[in-house]
Amino acid sequence: GTRLVSIEAIASLLFLALLGGIGARAGGAPVWKATLRVTFWGALAMALTAGIGSVVGTAV
Repeated sequence: GTRLVSIEAIASLLFLALLGGIGARAGGAPVWKATLRVTFWGALAMALTAGIGSVVGTAV
């Protein structure tokens, strides 16, 4: 139910943050800046997807 969706969203954001940090470190970029950027845009994409799904009445 709703709890599972919350857990999946949080886990997805944590893994996005981790991968953003790893990618930044591998590329020599500032780790915190890249981690925040990847996490922010990932969260925005998830929110937009959920919003579109609720508007059209189906999971996207």
